[in-house]
Amino acid sequence: MILIPEQTIIDAAEKGMDEFLRTFTDAYLEAVDNDLNASNMEKLNGYQHALLAHRFFQGEINEGGFVQLIQNGYGSYLFDNPTAKAWRLFGAAKLSKLLYKAKEIYDKHRAELERETTDEQFMEMYVEFEQFDDLEEEFFLIEEEETSAIARFVDEHLADFAEIV
Repeated sequence: MILIPEQTIIDAAEKGMDEFLRTFTDAYLEAVDNDLNASNMEKLNGYQHALLAHRFFQGEINEGGFVQLIQNGYGSYLFDNPTAKAWRLFGAAKLSKLLYKAKEIYDKHRAELERETTDEQFMEMYVEFEQFDDLEEEFFLIEEEETSAIARFVDEHLADFAEIV
């Protein structure tokens, strides 16, 4: 189990929900030596994977959208696992629905979205897959509310996310 000192969590919570959640996901990344792969995935439980998936999702969508998220290799981690179902369990139903909608696009165009690209081809993908635009806009509108719901769930179920010492 991932160990996190209680005071670290208290200090992070005082700084806000993003820092609170980052405390957990930082510990998860440290546990897998910042290289999540098939050989170390078992170091994290389902709750931890769902929370880490949220961190990757939030960071990638805010920085470059779904195209970047998929091109950076997070597509299968988010879409081939029960991430959306877990987020709904966490209280982030709107975010869960959004991920299901994105998965429909991903599943339909997976090979094309995951192909190796030049920088120019990568930029062209934003035009080619503009159906992601509305989902990204929706995310920006619900991000704070849904992240707050996830932080609340983590706070109410700490033992599922880490062993507090």
